Amino acid sequence: LYLPKGFSIELKYPAIIVVHPGGGVKEQAAGRYAQRMASEGFVSIAFDASHQGESEGEPRRLDSPYNRVEDVKCAVDFLTTLPYIDRGRIGAMGICAGGGYAINAALTEKRIKAVAGISPVDAGLSTRQGWTGGNTLESQLKMMEQIAEARTAEANGETPKLVNYVPETVTEGLHPDFVEAHDYYRTSRGGHPNSDNLCLFRGFADRLAFNSFDLIPDYLTQPLLVVVGSEAGSRWMGERAVELSTHEKELFVVKGATHISLYDVEMDKVVGKLVEFFTANLKIDRYE
Repeated sequence: LYLPKGFSIELKYPAIIVVHPGGGVKEQAAGRYAQRMASEGFVSIAFDASHQGESEGEPRRLDSPYNRVEDVKCAVDFLTTLPYIDRGRIGAMGICAGGGYAINAALTEKRIKAVAGISPVDAGLSTRQGWTGGNTLESQLKMMEQIAEARTAEANGETPKLVNYVPETVTEGLHPDFVEAHDYYRTSRGGHPNSDNLCLFRGFADRLAFNSFDLIPDYLTQPLLVVVGSEAGSRWMGERAVELSTHEKELFVVKGATHISLYDVEMDKVVGKLVEFFTANLKIDRYE
């Protein structure tokens, strides 16, 4: 939990929930964004997803989108217990898959008054269709068979099957987003001991059946901001979220930015836009 400079328990503050990427932890991009938003006058919270990092939950390393969305709603619950939070001025934002989860949570969590996605990814769509949208139905069905085999093996005493979020090594022909993801997560640039780059393979069954964005046209009534890099392979997913929205929305494209550069390198540009968006949509007078 990050508090603004000059914080007073006697005042009421707007709050921002910051949701980390798949495989991330609160000490990485989410925590850095939460710190920056606190410096702009918002009470901000970044947390580890259930089953990951310092949060509880068994089995460890399970990454289920349904749990991730519920985590966001529980963060809203927590904020409402704090006497210095204005319950009518709570916003949510997330990075990568966290952006998709924040947007999905806002579909049915109307205590979230405005929502933003930074390089947002629909975890279900990306699992089914791949990072750039080229996967076939045949490959999806094959993954289901592999998950079934892994669950049977685990049920019969074998070690649970774990897979990497990002490549542990950079190989020829690897998509530039994943080259940079390796650089962020597996080096000193953004790596953290609690982010071990491993998830339970069987968790992908939930992701195959999940849709972050499909109900946006009907259910997303809150203002939406999507920030994408012009060079990001994931850009199409963020654009899809904006296209689906039938209410107040904005797509902010950072020229020359990649998917990962919005995590750190381009943070100043993104924070400026976030402050503008949440200030307007949480009805904050910056001059008070």
